[in-house]
Amino acid sequence: MKRKWGLIFIFALTTVLLSGCLFPEEEMAGNEIPDDVQLAAVQKAVEEFQAETGVLPIKTRDMETDIFIKYPIDFEKLVPKYMANPPANSFEKGGIFQYIIWDAEENPTVKLVDLRSAEKIRELNIRFIGTQYPTFKEQIADYVYSIDFEKIGYKNDLTVPSPYTNNELPLVVSTEGDIYVDYSIDLNIFLKENNLTPTPGEDIRNYLIEAYPVVPAYSLPYTVDDNNDPIFMYEPSKEEK
Repeated sequence: MKRKWGLIFIFALTTVLLSGCLFPEEEMAGNEIPDDVQLAAVQKAVEEFQAETGVLPIKTRDMETDIFIKYPIDFEKLVPKYMANPPANSFEKGGIFQYIIWDAEENPTVKLVDLRSAEKIRELNIRFIGTQYPTFKEQIADYVYSIDFEKIGYKNDLTVPSPYTNNELPLVVSTEGDIYVDYSIDLNIFLKENNLTPTPGEDIRNYLIEAYPVVPAYSLPYTVDDNNDPIFMYEPSKEEK
């Protein structure tokens, strides 16, 4: 369950972040929206820092950490020399976004991770503590299942707000016991609206990464089937098969 170690940091942050005690409600609302001006300011600061130091202003993470949260930006390295303050919508200022570096090796680009998903996953993992295994409901794909929320004390299924649409996205669990956000709905809409026909085997999450400032974190790889519908593209570790 190597991904879980990469999530610990985000879970710790969101416990404080989503408690709602840091900012008034009206101020928090403004901190839940990606902002092009703030993204550009952070991108500029990152590039200036790298040009001067030869490295990126990131926090150290284990090499096996999920690629979407592997390179969080360390604003302590940027403030106040390269920018006055962290962005208002960043975790550091009470917002819901973790600022990260995407494509760190080839083309370091500032992107966002929506921490609301991490909070829901953290909540579910707490519910799973003390149970022998996560409660599977229906098989969705090889090694991927829906969750029987009723058996772990929920009246309704947990969902997370999409960072791309107005949809509420389901949560799924792998046979390794790891919980993920299911972006199938958003991916299907994006492919159809943009008249895209990806090659089977291609990870179609990259379309969302290219089109939006928020990355599809806490997700499994997706490709398309013969009908151009999104499907999971997942193989567990050998010892879990």
